[in-house]
Amino acid sequence: MNSELLQQVRVIDPVSGTDQIADVLIADGYIKAVETQISANPAETSVRDCRGLVLGPGLVDLYSHSGEPGFEERETLVTLVSAGAAGGFTRLTILPDTLPAIDNAAGLAYLQQSTIHNPKSKIQFWGALTLGVQGQQMTELAELAAAGVVGFADGKPISNLALLRRTLEYLQPLGKPVALSACDRHLSTNGVMREGAASIRFGLPGNPAIAETSALAALLEVVESTGTKVHIMRVSTGRSVKLIQDAKARGLPITASTTWMHLLLNAEDVGSYDPSLRLEPPLGNPSDQAALIEGVRSGVLDAIAIDHTPYTYEEKTVAFAEAPAGAIGLELALPLLWHALVESGDWSSLELWRVLSTRPAQCLQQKPAAIAAGQLAEIILFDPQLTWTVERQNLKSLSLNTPWLGQQLQGRVVQNWSHG
Repeated sequence: MNSELLQQVRVIDPVSGTDQIADVLIADGYIKAVETQISANPAETSVRDCRGLVLGPGLVDLYSHSGEPGFEERETLVTLVSAGAAGGFTRLTILPDTLPAIDNAAGLAYLQQSTIHNPKSKIQFWGALTLGVQGQQMTELAELAAAGVVGFADGKPISNLALLRRTLEYLQPLGKPVALSACDRHLSTNGVMREGAASIRFGLPGNPAIAETSALAALLEVVESTGTKVHIMRVSTGRSVKLIQDAKARGLPITASTTWMHLLLNAEDVGSYDPSLRLEPPLGNPSDQAALIEGVRSGVLDAIAIDHTPYTYEEKTVAFAEAPAGAIGLELALPLLWHALVESGDWSSLELWRVLSTRPAQCLQQKPAAIAAGQLAEIILFDPQLTWTVERQNLKSLSLNTPWLGQQLQGRVVQNWSHG
């Protein structure tokens, strides 16, 4: 028997709501026991002293980007999964804006076959809502559903509300998750950061909050009309949080998420002009950041997404306003969020783990991982005190586009069990 005993580890399990010190026995890919103290024969079992370490369910990322196919110099599926595993993510959900886009069953089958043998993370794919993710014509949604997409998302706003309405009506009987983002491109124009006092000071074109909120209000009207369940991606403004709260209070079938960087940073941080802070949607103003943090904690926003978006050094090393939007994050999110929210005392460890693991799985209509006897060992071991530097040799991702490059972080995943 291939068995391991983790002694006196801090077990965080949002499913049961427990945060306790316990011994955990793992054998043949399953959790065999979680008890105050477990005796084991060292000749048959690998015993590890885990005092000071945290054992939690594997993290689940709702949406991120792959370079492959089309942009393998940014990220391959192999490096993407390696980065996810290093960051504690046992389930990764990839957006369809690859080249070619994931808008047909044949392309999906190729990607599924390419990732089938990876033991560290379960990689799953969003199917495109529209051909080429161009927002003009519906894909063969039923065909993609039958081929095994986790759900449907373009990862880009769909401005044609008539098309969106027809698409949601068609999708309803398929019963798959649908993820939509909200932005009115006519209002955002050439804005590269959130409009406000900071954008004026920094001399950068502003993207007004109304570009998101007006599109969100229209999207919510379509959801109310069709009754199709929808996940709202990339919420970035305080007003959007209020619109979602009101919609949920009216009984609309919606869930919502923001990204990890929108919780940690705001428009004031753009003063460094680091191109890795050029995001879509842009970082909110300080009041937006506060509303997002409270929105996630209160449950108005269901989950935190990573939206890992790799770019090469050459693509990102340009003027801020000319940089493509996005940053990597799979290996950085847990330690930075833990330090900012849990160690500060603002959130409990259970609150953070819930929105990185349990709730994202539920948004995908999947059973969340749990730490209990008989459960599959989809778990990670996290050392909150381990220090490391964000640099090439310490990252699994091919790309380095992060504002934390060169900085020392505290906290890192030291082991990952997954049989996805």
